[in-house]
Amino acid sequence: MPPEKRKSLIPPTLFAGRPRREPMARVYSAEEWVDRFHRRGGKRKTTVVTIGNFDGVHLGHQAILRETAGMGGGTNSMSVALTFFPHPTRFLRPSQAPPLLMTLEQRLTAIEELRIDATLILRFDESLARLSPADFVKKYLKETLRTWNVVYGENFRFGYQKAGDASTLYDMGIDLYPCAPVKLNGMVISSTAIRNAIFEGRVDGARSMLGRPFALSGIIQTGTGQGRKLVVPTLNLATEQEALPKTGVYATEAIVQGKTYRAATNVGMRPTFDGTRVTIESHLFDFNKDLTAGKMEVRFWTRLRDEQKFSGPDALRRQVLKDIEAAKEYFAIPQ
Repeated sequence: MPPEKRKSLIPPTLFAGRPRREPMARVYSAEEWVDRFHRRGGKRKTTVVTIGNFDGVHLGHQAILRETAGMGGGTNSMSVALTFFPHPTRFLRPSQAPPLLMTLEQRLTAIEELRIDATLILRFDESLARLSPADFVKKYLKETLRTWNVVYGENFRFGYQKAGDASTLYDMGIDLYPCAPVKLNGMVISSTAIRNAIFEGRVDGARSMLGRPFALSGIIQTGTGQGRKLVVPTLNLATEQEALPKTGVYATEAIVQGKTYRAATNVGMRPTFDGTRVTIESHLFDFNKDLTAGKMEVRFWTRLRDEQKFSGPDALRRQVLKDIEAAKEYFAIPQ
């Protein structure tokens, strides 16, 4: 029987409604997994595994991860997402590596929300890069995870020079569950398509593919103070994320101290003040705290306009007040 036809006999939705009993385990090596689940964990459980980078954890990834969570939810089985850090292309071909949509922490949090039992994060280095598909299956899937089923998507490849595929798993005795690609307007959803949308300022389109607004996460940093004194008060976000939206003004939400505020956010160089670096400045509605530190997340809903250089602070302030009203009008309409 060809591998694309040999599926698990357990319906993937059998355990889909089960409550999570404990937070998702985050494991960073095969040795840690063995110590945690084999030596100290009592009875050794088998696993249902999906393998990938999952950058963005978009709707396509979510479909695969939900199938994995559903199939791996039994008493003697665990659902596992096996992923890599850094991104393999960042190690193999640094100049061609794509700007990532998420930090590792964001990625793991998004995976956990889909009720995966555990994530094995393998450091992608020279030894892993040169591991043959057969050796990868033997070491990580069979000896470490005790995998009985792999859930995979379109164009699934693994191992040295991406020589491994579903047939490799089939030949080595692992059951398979293929997932069809998720499409939007006839196009397959992918991390690349989402990056392109973000770089072009089409955050509405990115939201449709992600199933949630694109978000930048980081810490509040102190700005120059010019905005607060001359325009409107803002909170400035410092983020380690690599994929930034096209410069301009956006209707956003900002999450600060566990509370969500509607906001208007400028991503850009602050040309009116002759800025020399990209900043992310958000004016939060109904917010009157003077914060200079702490965590913040900004979620992008729609783009309002291009960034512009104005004749001075007064002209900029008049436009910013219009932007704020435009953002409020946007949020007043059910999304």
